[in-house]
Amino acid sequence: MARVSFEDELDRRFLSAVASLPADGGAGGAGPGWAGPGEAGSGRAGGPLDGERLLELFDAQAGSRHLDLAARYLRAEGHGFYTIGSAGHESNALVAAALRPTDPALLHYRSGAFYLARAAQVPASLMPSSQPLLDVLLGLVGAADEPIAGGRHKVFGHHDLAVIPQTSTIASHLPRALGVAFSIDRAARLGVASPWPADAIAVASFGDASAGHSTATGAINAACRTAYQGLPVPLLLVCEDNGLGISVRTPDGWIAAAYSGRAALRYFSADGADPQACYAAAAAAAEHVRTTRSPAFLHLNVVRFLGHAGSDAEISYRTEAEIAADYDRDPLLGTSRLIVSRGLLPPVQVAARYEAIRAQVRELADKAATHRQLSSRQEVMAPLAPRHPDRVAARAAMAASAGKRANAFGGRLPEDSGPLTLADTINRTLADALAAHPGLLTFGEDVGRKGGVYGVTRGLLRRFGAARVFDTVLDEQSILGLALGAGMSGLLPVPEIQYLAYLHNAEDQLRGEAASLQFFSTGQYRNPLVVRVAGLAYQKGFGGHFHNDNAVGVLRDIPGLVIAVPSRAQDAAAMLRTCLAAATVDGTVSVFLEPIALYHTRDLHQPGDGDWLSPYPAPGHWAAEHVPIGHGRAYPAPAGAARDDITLVTFGNGVPMSLRVAARLATEGIGARVFDLRWLAPLPAPELLAEAERTGRVLIVDETRRSGGVSEGVLAALADAGFAGRVGRVAAADSYIPLGDAANLVLVSEPEIETAARLLLRG
Repeated sequence: MARVSFEDELDRRFLSAVASLPADGGAGGAGPGWAGPGEAGSGRAGGPLDGERLLELFDAQAGSRHLDLAARYLRAEGHGFYTIGSAGHESNALVAAALRPTDPALLHYRSGAFYLARAAQVPASLMPSSQPLLDVLLGLVGAADEPIAGGRHKVFGHHDLAVIPQTSTIASHLPRALGVAFSIDRAARLGVASPWPADAIAVASFGDASAGHSTATGAINAACRTAYQGLPVPLLLVCEDNGLGISVRTPDGWIAAAYSGRAALRYFSADGADPQACYAAAAAAAEHVRTTRSPAFLHLNVVRFLGHAGSDAEISYRTEAEIAADYDRDPLLGTSRLIVSRGLLPPVQVAARYEAIRAQVRELADKAATHRQLSSRQEVMAPLAPRHPDRVAARAAMAASAGKRANAFGGRLPEDSGPLTLADTINRTLADALAAHPGLLTFGEDVGRKGGVYGVTRGLLRRFGAARVFDTVLDEQSILGLALGAGMSGLLPVPEIQYLAYLHNAEDQLRGEAASLQFFSTGQYRNPLVVRVAGLAYQKGFGGHFHNDNAVGVLRDIPGLVIAVPSRAQDAAAMLRTCLAAATVDGTVSVFLEPIALYHTRDLHQPGDGDWLSPYPAPGHWAAEHVPIGHGRAYPAPAGAARDDITLVTFGNGVPMSLRVAARLATEGIGARVFDLRWLAPLPAPELLAEAERTGRVLIVDETRRSGGVSEGVLAALADAGFAGRVGRVAAADSYIPLGDAANLVLVSEPEIETAARLLLRG
């Protein structure tokens, strides 16, 4: 083995084993058309494993094997970039055969045979036989005309095959798969158009190592818990267990022990080397999920050939004997044995068919290497975050009919209720949105019966029902995954994360999954989403850093993500409508960050002045009061100032603090303008520069941390624009926020803002 490559050895072993098969098919061989126990069905998906079908599956498995070999060939020739292959996992072609091509699939990165088998299920007019092979090869070379990611990543995905592209982050697709499964029946129940048939099931495949990841554990737990409550979750979980996570071994029997006895989760298993047993188990699992609308776990015992990836020398952690023992469990060999035993083809023709596919793949690989790659920054970023501001503005001005609004508000319209707080305004805006969008869902921890920890969703469950306003498991990854699946299934999800600090353990659902989907699918898939997050600091008499979290740096560097921070009711309604409209029009993913300390604030300067309350605008005013993404709000210097001396740039809690400081400075004739960024991503850079140049002095009031906080982005925006004036900043300390009054020692205070402003004015 040491004298030849593992690719050559795998090839030689397979062809040698095929050549040694008995030419007459062996004793007891079944003839063409035989269907094994449990294989009854109708139609191509899930039907009998007849001779024609078995040969199709062999072609898919052999095609996948040769794609793996071609990946290494292309890499050696300097044309390819990706060599994580599917060799040893080709039994997943049998899973594809048990499903319908309209069942949404979120696939493991070793799913080459599944992809090819699914492509064979659709009409040739939609997918010519060589096209799926070329699709994968174009992904390997990063070709700009690859049909799903367009050269941005090597993924298995195709819109016409309902194969949703996934990133390589371990198990990160499982929360989304849960969301897709949940939303199939929920969309049908609400009468909302969905890309999936009403009887579809979602399938998600992953490895045994992935099954141990917290993301997988949480998603599977949420699926079981939801199904246990009697809610539909048509989700087929396929664990392809090769016993290894790169070099780390999964304990023998662990997957079966961990998942075979779970409540509300039906367990099926099969040896991936046995195509009959594998297909029978996959068909039974798919039928269970489709008919009961409850989840199932399909455990396939497989092998892994050629290491984890091209750079992985598995001989450093596996013995030659262990590697050699796997060759007898080659799924491609298992299919070949069945073909020969049924008398479909003699061994020599099986080998010839295998070699013909090799030649076809090699020819296509050489062709793929000539295709153009992405050639400009603009081309790379084109599908990342499309923006159509005029269409968003028009959508944001749309309201439900007068009758629906009257019904939603029980005849007491919010515009007739007098001035409202920030929390009450968000509540009324959500109610208006629920009335106008039949597919809008809002959910999270304590969102339903309790109405939110701070009452922001109070009354929505009673008015709109549990199908649209509901409580979830206390798992932020599952909450966001549910939202991601709902968004791509025709619904408009508005999940709530109860506190900003609780978001951090689920950030990859935004970074790796939500914000990347349009990028890695060239806009063919999207997950419109508005995530409401209660956050920031300054809660009095409460907290510690889990309830007074001022860390937003992890959100600001997510490409394409929109971050809205309304500081007052007057802005909140318009900004939330903008986020919802952008989600609908452009598939935008937004985080709507709500300052907890301002939720119920009524006064600004003096107790009882009511200056932080705002009337709720009637729909006729929505167009005029529209707040586009990336547009801030300027407050002029208070009366009494002789001129504009300084600009205080801020957001969130910093807005009322800065306005109070500006009022005090005005008593001395000092004119301090306040500019509320309102959007932390994208920053309102042109307006920021205009406000800065109006005074020539800028003080950034940043309630986030000095390192990694918002002020760094503001400073960079001013520097990039060539601002030549004076700039200073006050920011929170690089510290977690302690409990009680000690929080004031690390947060920005009004005296600190005033002192810094006076120092800047002296220059």
